[in-house]
Amino acid sequence: MSDLHTRLTEIFHTIFEDDLIVLRHDMTADDVENWDSLSHINLIVAIEKEFRIRFTTAEVAALKNVGELEALVEAKVNR
Repeated sequence: MSDLHTRLTEIFHTIFEDDLIVLRHDMTADDVENWDSLSHINLIVAIEKEFRIRFTTAEVAALKNVGELEALVEAKVNR
């Protein structure tokens, strides 16, 4: 498991208060209990703070699953 994946997993555990969440590339909000619009905002803000990056509204709106989120974070971190 990559450092990025581990850090994202920890963020998900914190935001959703569930240490049993195992991130999968095809995972969506439908797969995580309590993943609603407010927790989504909290998740995005927590990721931005952890990785010291910024997402545009369009980037966030285009995300379809955790795999795409992870790829976007990786692309921004490696810029």
